[in-house]
Amino acid sequence: MNSHSSSDQNTTALEAALAARSSRLPGFYRLSVAQRRAIVASWAGLSAAEANHFDCGLPLERADAMIENVVGCFSLPVGIATNFTVDGRDLLVPMAVEEPSVVAAASHGALMVRAGGGFVTAVDEPVMIGQIQVMGLNAEQMAPACARLRALEADILAVAHAQSASLPRLGGGARALEIRPFPETPAGPMLVVHLLYDTRDAMGANAVNTACEAIAPVIEAATGGQVLMRILSNLADRRLARASCRVPVAQLSKGGLEGAEVARRIVAANALAVVDPYRAATHNKGILNGIDPVVIATGNDWRSVEAGAHAYAARSGQYRSLTDWSVDETSGDLLGSLELPLALGTVGGSSRSHALAATCLKVLGANGSQELAATVASVGLAQNLSALRALVSEGIQSGHMALHARQLALAAGASAEAAHRIAEQMVREGSVRSARAAELVAIGG
Repeated sequence: MNSHSSSDQNTTALEAALAARSSRLPGFYRLSVAQRRAIVASWAGLSAAEANHFDCGLPLERADAMIENVVGCFSLPVGIATNFTVDGRDLLVPMAVEEPSVVAAASHGALMVRAGGGFVTAVDEPVMIGQIQVMGLNAEQMAPACARLRALEADILAVAHAQSASLPRLGGGARALEIRPFPETPAGPMLVVHLLYDTRDAMGANAVNTACEAIAPVIEAATGGQVLMRILSNLADRRLARASCRVPVAQLSKGGLEGAEVARRIVAANALAVVDPYRAATHNKGILNGIDPVVIATGNDWRSVEAGAHAYAARSGQYRSLTDWSVDETSGDLLGSLELPLALGTVGGSSRSHALAATCLKVLGANGSQELAATVASVGLAQNLSALRALVSEGIQSGHMALHARQLALAAGASAEAAHRIAEQMVREGSVRSARAAELVAIGG
């Protein structure tokens, strides 16, 4: 088949996918940036102005209003992960990331899962935890102080509830108190009061912190202690997101290995991350390779997500894998699941003040924070699947180095066009090195 007829078939397949609202976009990676952008704009119904945000998502004057001492903007590439089906809905997933192979791995993981029906998710109500730390109580004063707080719970919640005009109207607001005495700490006895607060479609840090500060004097008066800190917790374990998938065993064959053998190896690789924190750290970093770029692209706080994920991974007292992989004994299919806290928002913060983040949310089409969390968890599971499949077959470097070669060529001074050619030559030679990239740039590729 000649290249012209292949291109025509590609175009036809893409047009059909768009007409069917399918995220399966064959040959998407072969298109120019302008062609990809046009497809995404058509998919999401972006206006010309919204599509232009991919060029200048953060004007300097807006950046200067967002943080202190601004001198410029730091850009990350924004790619689109394809092939995702989440709870029966096809999605194109924007990812802001500098590391090669991440978008490709997420897309390929989603393609394998797509053959098994896509991702299935379950997401908790968006309840955050605010902490109020009470000092100055001795061991004998703890129990009476806790009793007074329980008696005043309704009054305290009413004060917290009144701090937001919009959240109670939307069904959110203060939900409950938890009282946690710590009779012995390095700083002496302390009492910690948890405020459980439903933040609806916001991430909720500001709302929770405001409520915590408002109820601090009431708690202080009730306990007779002194309130020290009033701040939300980033271990949002009341706000868990779960994604699961089935991967038909035929999808897993790779590098001469049968799919059943690859499935067995993936289960064994995950088992190492369950028992060994040294492997678990890298395993979970790979999950976050998928999660962080979507969190960043949608204007959410990736540092909060990372902190919560790692803390949740250590909840048993040992740091462990966030995923579980097993083989269905009847079909031989690979079954995967991921569970982690995801405190995300689709309103407020930079998800709306940053024009490109708002555009990425529109591309994703998430109807609220719970749908966003469902998608983000699915991307993390897809990323983990791709990484494990590569690791247990030919190794992670084979595919990654081919993409890394482009970065080496660019760093050596190659133009974008020449970088592709130079990268291909280094891969053919088996010499993906900075020095070789510099040599090829010097001789014109």
